[in-house]
Amino acid sequence: MPNIDPKTVASFSDEWMRFDQSDMSEQEVDKIFVDYFAIFPWTQLPRNAEGFDMGCGSGRWAGRVAPRVGHLHCIDPSRAIDVARRNLAGRENVSFHSASVDERCLPPNSQDFGYSLGVLHHVPDTAAAVRSCVEMLKPGAPFLVYLYYAFDNRSTLYRLTWRCADLMRRLICRLPPKVKHAVTDILALTVYFPLARTARFAEMLGLNVDGLPLSYYRKHSFYTMRTDSRDRFGTPLEQRFSKQEICAMLTGAGLREVRFSPSPPYWCAIGYKCE
Repeated sequence: MPNIDPKTVASFSDEWMRFDQSDMSEQEVDKIFVDYFAIFPWTQLPRNAEGFDMGCGSGRWAGRVAPRVGHLHCIDPSRAIDVARRNLAGRENVSFHSASVDERCLPPNSQDFGYSLGVLHHVPDTAAAVRSCVEMLKPGAPFLVYLYYAFDNRSTLYRLTWRCADLMRRLICRLPPKVKHAVTDILALTVYFPLARTARFAEMLGLNVDGLPLSYYRKHSFYTMRTDSRDRFGTPLEQRFSKQEICAMLTGAGLREVRFSPSPPYWCAIGYKCE
């Protein structure tokens, strides 16, 4: 069976058509890009490196990666690929592929790097999806991945709060698109915004806010909060993994020297395809 969930693909099509990221400031995109790519080995890439963005969405990260490499393949099974094509118009070193992770739209052992951020936890078999990505890499090539974490570095109360939120997600994701959009906007306004700004105020007082829910958004715009609220509560299929489980998936797919970013968002990991 295809490693894809049609309802989730349809949900992301709706999300990225609504949130094409055009309202994000360049400064905010740069800040989030650095968070995700902090451990990416840019200096180790070969000259004119060719790589892929698996699950490119609106092309937000591709817009920052393309100027640094020789060629970038943007891959996405949803209508977001059309948003990415529009957002990246004029980038002559970018190709677009309407394909799922298991369609192997690029030849095996052909890519100098690859990344997939916030995508592979939304497919039925995440381990198989990682393997499909690694197959396309050349030996020694890096693969950067971000997967939803299982709060294994958080308190019991934090995990309990998430379980309550996940129950809400299971209900909200079944709503019609327009209603879902409205509900997730309300959550952004009544949950994300006040908690994020409370964390920002606490930080200004010199307090450690790392353990506070949604503290990651304390310096981000309300537009980003709306986008991520829609992503978090509107997606039908979501899986979460511990750091140990992610490490096992990456090494099982043929990656070596796996290491994790010590900073949010958790968990970003990098590994290199075995020679």
